[in-house]
Amino acid sequence: MRLRDKVPRGTHVKGSIPYPRAFTGKDIVSAIQSSIQRELAINHGVSTSDRRIALQVARSLQNQLFFYEVEWGGRELQDGVEDVYMFLDDAEGPSSGGLERAELPTGVVTMLTKCYSPSCGEDTPCYCYSCPRKGAAFTGIVPESTTMSTASSEWPNTVAPEVLASLPDSEINRQTIIHKLISKEEQYVHDLDTVDRVFIRPLRNANPPVIPKHEVDDFIDDVFGNILDLRECNRRLLEVMYVRQREQAPVVQRIGDIFLDAATEFRLAYPIYAGHHPMAEKRLKEELEQNGAFRLWIEDRERQIGRDIDGPRLDLKHLLNRPVEHLQKYPVLLEAICRETADGNPDGEFLMESVKAIRKLQAVAQLRSFQLAMGRGVTGKWEWHDLVTTEYRKSLTKDEAKRQAIIFELIKGEMAYVRDLENIEHMYIRPLREADPPIIPPERLNQFIQDVFHNYSELLYHHRRLMEHMHEVQRDEHPRIRSITACVFDAVLNFREAYIEYIPNYPIAAYRIDDEMANNHNFKAFVEASIRHPESHRLDMKNFINRPIPRLLRYELLLKNILDETPPGHPDRNDIPQVLELIKALGKETEPGVMSAKQKVELWRYANNLVFKPGEAVDMDLKDDNRSLIHCGKLLRQPDSSIPGNNWTELFVLVFDNYMVMTRPKESKEKEGMTKYHVNRRPIPLDLMTLVNFTDPPTQRSTGLLRNLRGGGGTHATDPAVVPSAHRGSDATDSRSVFPFTIHYNGRLGGTLILYAESQQARQEWRQVLEEALGLRAVVQESNKVFEIETLSTDTFLVPSLISSASPAWNHEASLTGKVTCSVPFNTLDNRALVAIGCEEGVWIGYRHDSKSMRRVLHLKMVSQMAMLEDFGLFLVCADRSLFAYHIEALVPSSPHSSNASQTPQKLNGSREVSFFSVGMLHNRTLVVYVKRKGVNSSNFYILEPVIERINEKAKTAAPTNFGNLLGRKTQKMDWFRSYRDFSIPAEAYDLIFLKARIAILCSKGFEIMDIINDLSSVSIPARDDMRLANLTRRLDSCKPMGMFRCTDDEFLLCYDEFGIHVNKHGQPSRTSNSIEWEGTAERVAFHPPYILLFDTRFIEIRHVQTGLLAQVIPGNDMHCIWDGRGLNASHYPMPVDGTDNMVQEARVHGVMKAPEPPSSQGGFRSSRPVAQHVFELIPTIPLYLPGSLASPSTPVYYPQSFSPPRSPPLQPYRG
Repeated sequence: MRLRDKVPRGTHVKGSIPYPRAFTGKDIVSAIQSSIQRELAINHGVSTSDRRIALQVARSLQNQLFFYEVEWGGRELQDGVEDVYMFLDDAEGPSSGGLERAELPTGVVTMLTKCYSPSCGEDTPCYCYSCPRKGAAFTGIVPESTTMSTASSEWPNTVAPEVLASLPDSEINRQTIIHKLISKEEQYVHDLDTVDRVFIRPLRNANPPVIPKHEVDDFIDDVFGNILDLRECNRRLLEVMYVRQREQAPVVQRIGDIFLDAATEFRLAYPIYAGHHPMAEKRLKEELEQNGAFRLWIEDRERQIGRDIDGPRLDLKHLLNRPVEHLQKYPVLLEAICRETADGNPDGEFLMESVKAIRKLQAVAQLRSFQLAMGRGVTGKWEWHDLVTTEYRKSLTKDEAKRQAIIFELIKGEMAYVRDLENIEHMYIRPLREADPPIIPPERLNQFIQDVFHNYSELLYHHRRLMEHMHEVQRDEHPRIRSITACVFDAVLNFREAYIEYIPNYPIAAYRIDDEMANNHNFKAFVEASIRHPESHRLDMKNFINRPIPRLLRYELLLKNILDETPPGHPDRNDIPQVLELIKALGKETEPGVMSAKQKVELWRYANNLVFKPGEAVDMDLKDDNRSLIHCGKLLRQPDSSIPGNNWTELFVLVFDNYMVMTRPKESKEKEGMTKYHVNRRPIPLDLMTLVNFTDPPTQRSTGLLRNLRGGGGTHATDPAVVPSAHRGSDATDSRSVFPFTIHYNGRLGGTLILYAESQQARQEWRQVLEEALGLRAVVQESNKVFEIETLSTDTFLVPSLISSASPAWNHEASLTGKVTCSVPFNTLDNRALVAIGCEEGVWIGYRHDSKSMRRVLHLKMVSQMAMLEDFGLFLVCADRSLFAYHIEALVPSSPHSSNASQTPQKLNGSREVSFFSVGMLHNRTLVVYVKRKGVNSSNFYILEPVIERINEKAKTAAPTNFGNLLGRKTQKMDWFRSYRDFSIPAEAYDLIFLKARIAILCSKGFEIMDIINDLSSVSIPARDDMRLANLTRRLDSCKPMGMFRCTDDEFLLCYDEFGIHVNKHGQPSRTSNSIEWEGTAERVAFHPPYILLFDTRFIEIRHVQTGLLAQVIPGNDMHCIWDGRGLNASHYPMPVDGTDNMVQEARVHGVMKAPEPPSSQGGFRSSRPVAQHVFELIPTIPLYLPGSLASPSTPVYYPQSFSPPRSPPLQPYRG
């Protein structure tokens, strides 16, 4: 496309003469610039906004008469609209129909050519001074900013004398003022160009930088604001005035309409700049004071201005103030033009409207200054009356003026509120995150910020939007705002959820701050230093996080005041009451959450101030998010002492949702005003607590030895059978009377406990509280249990009843099985899932969960242990201190024609007595170890290894065997097994556990870790010489080891019958808290990762192996573990490989318990019927999955299992 086809052409007027198909200097320069800007950017590195080369090319084309000025003036072409041009050969009609030039302009624009040097390349420097690659080719071609002044002299000097003589004096004055107005506009645009050319661009490109590179853009925005937008607005205004001057010269008829249009455009830019100007001055002043390099740089640039204009030097502050000053001069000049305008000239009305528009613009700019100040500085302190004239205030009624002042107060308060929310980030969160060294340890910092500041960012988002909407209404309707209710209504609907979440968190946030200040001196110093921050108003951190709560009340108060001043018929009369209802409802909705948070904080305070006796600490998991404090209060207790006198102990009792704790409050010696709660006796788990009696009569505190112990040796002084009825009422009202109630703690260290309340009402209240706590605990225990009981047999295994007197009415000997002692599940070759149960009268086998399928398969006496070697098809039984091996096909054949169905059993121990045996694998060897104890000081171990080839020999080739084999005769000894190794230890052995590469022998010396594959080397754990075990040395000797379980790759839990300790793989204690005390006395310990199950005869105590926290208690009657999960197909110590707490969802532990005894008959005799033993397995409960998740249990996306005691339900719904 040819150049002249790219030039936009139209009808332009100059000197009142229209010229069709004409264009301006700006049009031709723009067309040339569009053609060469890509070349400039790629090959010369020149900005696409640099039009100097295009202007130079246009002037060259004009000199070659490619186009001409319509009046054939001699002025040089400018990049503006002052002059009108036409192509020399451009006729009427389309360009294709015009005459073609015989000769086109020719020439070389050397500035756009490549370097003439043949050695100039990309990689080598060029010797040529004017090489385009050096950027020197454009030096001095055209000044970067040339302002064409059409008003360099007075207007009368530019007009022909005959025209001047024909005009009246008023018109001459009018034209002179218009001419002066254009001149001032030219100078103003030139000053704005100077700001860009001398300050902004050099500052951005300064090398070395006087302001850090990453801050320079923000600094330019802060100081110069949108001054370049103002320049574009005023350039357009100046162009329009040039066009009007060109069209109507020498006498401009209209000018008011131009400024009326300009005022509309100015409204988008000038209020922003003017409002921001005070902060820009402050920012510039601060930088000049603090940055010496910047100050010197500014002084140098200001001297450059003086050299360029050859006049008085203008400083940057004066140039930045120019837009505000220039805007204030418009009304003065326009009013002067209006006074000289003749009556009847329509320009007069335009001028007056433009004056009003620009003055309103000034008011909006003043309002914008207030809005942008955000309460800072002088402008931020303005009130409504400061932003309106006295005349306007007097024009309003008293009620309306007051209403506008209240609306303004509401907006101003919202600005202060938003600023305080913003300061939370600037004053607290960011400094805490960036502190070096850290004020709060990094591993706790994120949680602390979340707990303290919670969702404040949501509040900031909503209130920033509300403030912006208020500002928009204020700018549109100032000085008289009709209504602000719609903004508030919308905001309340939007921020409701955020406040419902934030307000209940405040008690927690305040507690976190107090707790951190009490324990972290660096944080305390940080908070105190923040009070001195200029933006803090001398308020501390807790005041800032509390700001949202009174803000809601402030809305309610101000809206009520606005409503009081609102005239009848106004929409606010109906709308404001609706908003008030929403705010009140919001306050009520947060009340339950606040109460819940206060209870949680109270719980935390008690938890932090509990003091245990050395070595008696119990982890009650009180820091769990769902833990709750149900009740607390004072009770009395009479210690077990025979010393007469008033020896009553005052207790402060705390009832949590999982424990009851009795404490004695004492003032802290370390911190004044702090109360410590010293635990009086071991906390009682609610799972093991029973309420016994709440009806005993009151007793006197001064009775000393006369204690109200039920069933005591003497008669209590206040026994109803002894005390006359006339005195009973007086005891109940005597101030010294106390009211007993009895509870029972079913744990190892428990028993019956009598506590005393100070009044009948208090005792009744404690009864209700404890009943509620136990009921809630039972419900929570049921819904959060880790294991549930699945019955394997209910009525197959019977033992004799405890008969009190009479002989049995009939004989049950044929049906009695004796006590159940062991069990083992297994699968046959035909995939039948069976279970074997051993008892004193033999071995029964049947289908799992089908009690009626149980059949006795072995008539052996005193069966104590069983094991199944499924890979070898062998069933091992220890009965009456002998160890037998049976082929499983001989007991439960898979088919009638099985070749092994006729296999006879083998006795493995010869003539030795077997105390116990264990099976397992070491280095891919299947081993059977049986133990013979020799007194209490020695144990012999015999290791056997099954031989698969011998086991699978056909029955017909086997040597004949008879019952003599079972009696120990050496006819065919250990056909199926070979002796692997024998050894002994000088201690009484209780059990043996297979580890990964060694075995662990549980004996009277503790835990012996032995290498039986190589050299029988051993080591005893725990390390007795470790000082951390000094307090446990006596107990380690007196307590019996029960199990050793892997927690992690480097840590084990050693379980004794009364406690457990964590040790590392070297046997040294790995935790600061040395021991975990069991609630019961463990007769046996089983392991279903990640839980250990401790069997007391009264209950099963389930704890997490890593934390030791009590997870569940399963009560029962005469409970025993009959299979602890060990065997070749169920390793005794596996933990999840991925580190999660995912459990194997099949049973790993079997137990047995007696059914309840029949009640006594009327004659006091118990029934002689036998008592059934319920055999059961413990099935893990299936964890809950995340709502909406389709993941399977193998993926770690479901809720992690809690290992604390079952948690109480939250007091408010969980918000995800």
